[in-house]
Amino acid sequence: MGQAIAAAIADAGEDLGGGVGRGGDVAALAALSDALIDFSSPAALEANLDAASAAGKPIVVGTTGLEERHHWLIDAAADTIPVLQTGNTSLGVTLLAHLVREAAARLGEDWDIEIVETHHRMKVDAPSGTALLLGEAAAQGRQVTLADNAVRGRDGITGKREAGTIGFAALRGGTVAGDHTVHFLADNERLSLSHLAENRAIFAKGAVRAAQWLLQGKAPGRYTMPEVLGL
Repeated sequence: MGQAIAAAIADAGEDLGGGVGRGGDVAALAALSDALIDFSSPAALEANLDAASAAGKPIVVGTTGLEERHHWLIDAAADTIPVLQTGNTSLGVTLLAHLVREAAARLGEDWDIEIVETHHRMKVDAPSGTALLLGEAAAQGRQVTLADNAVRGRDGITGKREAGTIGFAALRGGTVAGDHTVHFLADNERLSLSHLAENRAIFAKGAVRAAQWLLQGKAPGRYTMPEVLGL
């Protein structure tokens, strides 16, 4: 992703800042940059947020596998700088989440919701950040909380499917960049909304667009990808 982001920044005609994808002294990089784009790891996020805050620079957080404490850190940073955090920076996925929210809001609980995601064999977290993003969109559409309605990893005698739940299934293998499908299933009919990622460059392109959007005079606060698209 570091190499993909560097290429996307160059394609956008922006300066790489001398440190994209190279690691090293994040504080020094933040001081030299207009904005930071973080696709590192949950363990590195706190230091990257601290560097952005100390330098007073916006940051786009695309790192997945975040826990509740990471969101507390993001909220704290957003008190002083603009922060855009998302499970997926793809513009297509951003629109997909909007469509999922709309469908969930308009279809009743007799439409079951199942989210299926496929990624390369090297991915370490499941469900993917994008799958969780789509699950949150579905939950918001139904005006419920995902934590109270998510069902993951069915195995054995699980009993019948409970109405209103949102199911997740994760597939791993090969070199798949990321495929996601949200199934709405009712009696005698089904609706499926999908996004297929063919190359990681789409995530880099969206991240750069998000960073450029933050640099358009955004005040300190926490922002989302739908706002970048005006949704």
